[in-house]
Amino acid sequence: MRLIAAAIALLAVTACSEGGDPVQMALRDAAAARQAAAAKEGATSAPVASPVATRTTAPSTSEADAAYVAGMIEHHRAAMAMAVDALARSEDPEIRRLARADIDARSRQIAQLQAWRPAG
Repeated sequence: MRLIAAAIALLAVTACSEGGDPVQMALRDAAAARQAAAAKEGATSAPVASPVATRTTAPSTSEADAAYVAGMIEHHRAAMAMAVDALARSEDPEIRRLARADIDARSRQIAQLQAWRPAG
């Protein structure tokens, strides 16, 4: 229950903030639009469009792997931007702890994903 309250507070903090980095603002706006659409449809989360799902032929395993890695890196960076914003704006110690833990975990995950990518 406490985690749910913290997540709601984190969303409120990021949704209500004004100004700041234009990239973070765009990410917040996009996330808010997806959340509103999901809530309107009664879904708990918006479906994620797969870049390989719209193809008529099956992608190779390496193409699917690369698409997954690229998408997850983008996903983790967007989540980290929200956590950095929450860390900068929140005074609640629990929200700050959650944001710091999220930044640390996603930084490690991004490093793992980047290490997987073939040198190019």
